[in-house]
Amino acid sequence: MRKLHWTALTLALAAPSFVQAAEVSGEAVYTKYCASCHDQVGARIPAREALKMMSPARILRTLDFGAMMSIAYPIRREEREAVAKFLGTGADEPPPPARAFCKPGLSIMAGASSNRWSGWSPDTTNTRFQNTESAGLKAGDIGRLQLKWAYGFAGDVTAFGAPTILSGTIFVGSAGGAVQSLDAKTGCIHWLYQANGPVRSAMGVSQDGGTITLVFSDQNGWVHGLDAKTGALLWKKRVEEHEATRLTGSPAIYQGVVFVPAASWEETRSIDPQYPCCTFRGSVTALRARDGAVVWKSYLVDAPKKTGVTAAGTATFGPSGAGVWSRPTVDAQRGVLYITTGDNYSHPATTTSDAVMALDLKTGRILWSQQTTPGDVYNSSCGSKGVNCPPDNGPDYDFGSSPLLVRNADGRDVVIAGQKSGVVYALDPDQKGKLLWQTRVGKGGTNGGVQWGMASDGRNVYAAVSDVVRPPGGIGAPGPVGNAQLDPNQGGGLTALNIADGKKVWLAPSHPCNPPRPGCSPAQPGAVTVIDGAVFSGSMDGHLRAFSTADGHLLWDFDTEKAFSTVNGAPAHGGSLDGAGPVIAGGMVFVNSGYPRFGGMPGNVLLAFGVPGA
Repeated sequence: MRKLHWTALTLALAAPSFVQAAEVSGEAVYTKYCASCHDQVGARIPAREALKMMSPARILRTLDFGAMMSIAYPIRREEREAVAKFLGTGADEPPPPARAFCKPGLSIMAGASSNRWSGWSPDTTNTRFQNTESAGLKAGDIGRLQLKWAYGFAGDVTAFGAPTILSGTIFVGSAGGAVQSLDAKTGCIHWLYQANGPVRSAMGVSQDGGTITLVFSDQNGWVHGLDAKTGALLWKKRVEEHEATRLTGSPAIYQGVVFVPAASWEETRSIDPQYPCCTFRGSVTALRARDGAVVWKSYLVDAPKKTGVTAAGTATFGPSGAGVWSRPTVDAQRGVLYITTGDNYSHPATTTSDAVMALDLKTGRILWSQQTTPGDVYNSSCGSKGVNCPPDNGPDYDFGSSPLLVRNADGRDVVIAGQKSGVVYALDPDQKGKLLWQTRVGKGGTNGGVQWGMASDGRNVYAAVSDVVRPPGGIGAPGPVGNAQLDPNQGGGLTALNIADGKKVWLAPSHPCNPPRPGCSPAQPGAVTVIDGAVFSGSMDGHLRAFSTADGHLLWDFDTEKAFSTVNGAPAHGGSLDGAGPVIAGGMVFVNSGYPRFGGMPGNVLLAFGVPGA
């Protein structure tokens, strides 16, 4: 079956996830978190009666990655589900029109095998480099790129799914949990699948005989295996039982084994003074791609124990944290899996937080760990000096991006990692991660430095930085969703570093917002992508830009912050570019636009660019 009826999608969203909400009172959750605003009369706040007209699925999406996501950080998953079910009685968005689906004669994955971008990066080394044959695009053609089509994610205010491309077919998730299979040339829909929660991870690909399996995770802790041709569910596995599990990083796949990184929402749960912080442990789980069976599992911190109580009398636990936010990197030659980790949420501090680590591919045993920022114990309560903030809290300089495995011109392998501190590190994989060089490319900060991913063409490594600035006194109006004020002139920048010694080759400065507007920032937190001769980087100002790899001069610039007519008929608008960077294959460039979580501009559109006549 190539099409899944939209009613089935709505039921799939509501039924599985609401099972756990039976013992939670949605009315009590509403009274605690929502009533003080929604039981009042206000021009900007929908009243309780207006909320009742929404569907449970729509309310849940709004709490997860919609207008209320910053308010919902302390609310546990089962509480979100319970209040959505308590309030929502309306119908969800209508299904896509029949014209949005591909005609019967258009086969799925019928394009050239080179028209491919598999997972977070085209290869398992996470360099985000696409060679000329697979890119189908030369640096000299970039100036002629034009918009070919746009696809809208109905009902969403963020577009963060990382596309995967197989033989001319796109597979991409959404904040609403819908996974779409689209024709790359036209954007028509082959099939739809509804996951348990928001899907931002790229689809890993495994082939066993004639079956091509797509493996991806949702942000509620589930890993899904789908038949790529039909969208049928082959298996589903929950890899972490912790309530606050968040699977953001894309899985890596090698020889039929799927490596799933796990991070957590728990850092934000700490905002609630009654929350016992903290008990989540970062991990990597290896699953068989054909059936989801567990091969091995490695936790990155020891099991937490009670460590005391807060000033509010709430129990504290530790160690915790060291989540893995990004796709692991496979080193087939050495039989090693490289990962980067986040900070600790609570004391005691561990040596595996803020670290680049090497795990044995077959067993998951930790082979070595190189920590770059010791003692970084931090959680979200520190922003307001809450009772759950650890004493002597750290700077929140965790790693959010994948390590790159790069081979130098002299044939030497190097592991390169970029940190929120604004520093890029090169490590020797043959000497247990010995530091080879380190170079500062940004100021760094809680939302600064290297955020989602660097790229390398084998000569240079290209690092874009966020360094978003929130002025203490505020500048202008706050963002429409994230409720944050952003400096329209500070942040961003793209640096090319020589792989051999880490020296700066060039710097492409950021572009101040023109005109300044709510949610606009020149910050460049999104992942970058490189082809021969050009590197692509998006910005929170809504622009996607391409720069020359030779000297950093601007080759192409497209402003995505506008309304678009979509091939599936859904209302769509572009916004800030963050998270997953552009994907290039078969002569086309694909990018999601819209990311308001940290105060940026909302949006809900996937854009496809190509050269006229190609």
